[in-house]
Amino acid sequence: MPTLQDLRLAVLIDADNIPFSNVKGMMGEIAKYGTPTFKRIYGDWTKPTVAGWKSVLLENAITPVQQYSYTQGKNATDSAMIIDAMDILYSGKVDGFCIVSSDSDFTRLATRLREAGMKVIGLGERKTPSPFIIACDKFIYIEILSSSSQEQYPSKKKGGKPVRQVTKNKETEQQIQARKTKQLISASITDLADENGWAYLGDVGNLILKKQPDFDPRNFGFTKLTPLIKSFDFEIDERDSGQNNIKHIYIRNRK
Repeated sequence: MPTLQDLRLAVLIDADNIPFSNVKGMMGEIAKYGTPTFKRIYGDWTKPTVAGWKSVLLENAITPVQQYSYTQGKNATDSAMIIDAMDILYSGKVDGFCIVSSDSDFTRLATRLREAGMKVIGLGERKTPSPFIIACDKFIYIEILSSSSQEQYPSKKKGGKPVRQVTKNKETEQQIQARKTKQLISASITDLADENGWAYLGDVGNLILKKQPDFDPRNFGFTKLTPLIKSFDFEIDERDSGQNNIKHIYIRNRK
């Protein structure tokens, strides 16, 4: 069975529901999970709303697929992506799919691909509906791929409110999310703990992703899971593996 880095991935991008501003960041993120074998982007390229994509397609070797809107108000792009995804699935040339969209219409597609044994990774904006997120093995918010903190937390006035009040609301939302994340980690530790309450961190991370596919330490400003765990009040035990000074990290809830 291929490892994560050996996975052959079909990258299918919905140009109508994803901004073009961080294409390099998205492709760099996808490369962590495997090798893009197919790279296709779907949209009606006669529309000015997708004009920004044209300048970045060549440098990222992404093949544009033209899909006209046959009826006003109807999105034919979704159908074209779904048809191509099933064709690629039956070709047997890939091990997984990366669906780049914030559209919940791809929920059934993600579910069907997973039923066929495919690894499904989703990328989309934070506005992505939860059914599509849950249908993926892993879902990544494209906002966290930006290196600029200003893009994630804009320091501008909103609806006539002062900047200080907006910042305060953001901090409150982060605190709520941090509390829920700690509860998620704690419950996952309990699910996997041995008789002494210890659980292997790698197994905990895998279980968390199964429970909440959009979980990512970068949502909280950490690059890896271990620093995030250390920021919470969990007991940590680093054990020697006996191989090249590699440490195995175990965690448990404090009593």
